[in-house]
Amino acid sequence: MFILAVMAIALMVLDKRVDAFASVRAALSVPLAPLQYLVSWPVQLIDNLGTVINTHDQLVKENLDLKAEQLLLRAQMQRLLAIESENNQLKALLRSSTEVQGKVLIARLLAIDSDPFVNQVVLDKGNRDGLFVGQPVLDANGVMGQIIQVGPLTSRVLLVNDPHSGVPVQVTRNGVRGVAVGDAYTGKLRLVNISQTTDIKVGDVLITSGLGENYPEGYPLGQVSSIVKDPGLQFATIMVEPNARLDRSRQVLLVWPNKTVRAPQENKKS
Repeated sequence: MFILAVMAIALMVLDKRVDAFASVRAALSVPLAPLQYLVSWPVQLIDNLGTVINTHDQLVKENLDLKAEQLLLRAQMQRLLAIESENNQLKALLRSSTEVQGKVLIARLLAIDSDPFVNQVVLDKGNRDGLFVGQPVLDANGVMGQIIQVGPLTSRVLLVNDPHSGVPVQVTRNGVRGVAVGDAYTGKLRLVNISQTTDIKVGDVLITSGLGENYPEGYPLGQVSSIVKDPGLQFATIMVEPNARLDRSRQVLLVWPNKTVRAPQENKKS
């Protein structure tokens, strides 16, 4: 070992001091180059593999971050769309309130009855707001229903398409009167006890007639959507498409008609 070390030192000294060794070193580098490449290849492979793994991990992390950010942005966009839709409903209600005679109040839906054959909703207004049983409820498009139960903070509304609802109506075209009841299977209304010879057409507009004192006169209810006249039946089957968006409206308009104002004294008009 000592002799080999001495020879190595001697060769290094000669390589530095004697120019002839430069050509020898150059000649030896040619056969040694493949061996040097072979020795360095595993090291380069490991370095490259480490770089690829780090890059992959970074891309995976960036991809997850982007997906999370995209999900958050979508949620924010949906919330903005919901707010915009709510604002549009409120604007429509405000425009509608200017056309209603008497005191009005905007309320919000809190809950919907889960029974598929019971069309009722719960509002966020109650006794403290002056609500009363039988009070008309509208949306921006027409009659929605009436209050059937009032609590301290909430109230329950029977929608016009509930089977237990009956709205006295008249046709704007000719004044023909009738009663529209709810149809649980279609979500629409039916005009009942209308003879087959009565002058009613598809497209006729129906408004509240004011009879029965449940709904004041002149509120829009719906439009005749179909008429079936069976010779074997005494009355025609007349379906009515409600104007109100019964399954979509979240804000509603509570009405105190002038002739039936029952709100607290401080809220009455002079």
